[in-house]
Amino acid sequence: MAKRQFFVAGTDTDVGKTVVTAGLLEKANQQGLRTIGLKPVAAGCVQTEEGLQNSDALLLQKTASVKLSYSEVNPIAFEAAIAPHIAAEQTGRRLSADRIAAICRGSMMNPSDFLLIEGAGGWRVPFSRKETFADVPKLLGTPVILVVGVKLGCINHALLTAEAIVRDGLQLVGWVANRIDPDMSCYEDNVATIDTMFQAPLLGEIPYLDDLSPSSVAEFLDISSLIV
Repeated sequence: MAKRQFFVAGTDTDVGKTVVTAGLLEKANQQGLRTIGLKPVAAGCVQTEEGLQNSDALLLQKTASVKLSYSEVNPIAFEAAIAPHIAAEQTGRRLSADRIAAICRGSMMNPSDFLLIEGAGGWRVPFSRKETFADVPKLLGTPVILVVGVKLGCINHALLTAEAIVRDGLQLVGWVANRIDPDMSCYEDNVATIDTMFQAPLLGEIPYLDDLSPSSVAEFLDISSLIV
């Protein structure tokens, strides 16, 4: 089977990109695929004996079947849980889409069947006044999976993000509805509206779960369209 590599984007911060990315990796694991999960930039890290580490990146490292070092999974880590470009400015570092794409290419050379690169925040999270995280998948040419945090306003966020992805010359190959507001009114209608207006398949609907383990999330996902 051909190697499949995708960029996982979100409609906003805290919409469940990591939860969904780990669930997709676990679903691929269950089908016997060699999986890799990358989170090249992470803000909100904890100082450990091995250096700064991020809980989301650690989850991807643990879930993937191909075992990479932490620095391969998350090469750029910031302690403060703030926008990456602000964290970079405060620590005297410079973010570059070219450099991050080059680092990703190195990890992408490891043998795998299913590889996911998780972004940070939404599609247009800036690296600087000239670059955004969207420039990384553009440089890599990776198709995009969009995680939609289903809450009030999600239709607008989803459609604008999908439009930006396509305008950037990338293919939206699927989307996941992640219910982050358990009390949202007309949930089914919102998901149906997005699904009707998207040109990409719905890979799954994640209900509001107490157990967000990769195996629990994987139960609600279908990756068959991604691995043909």
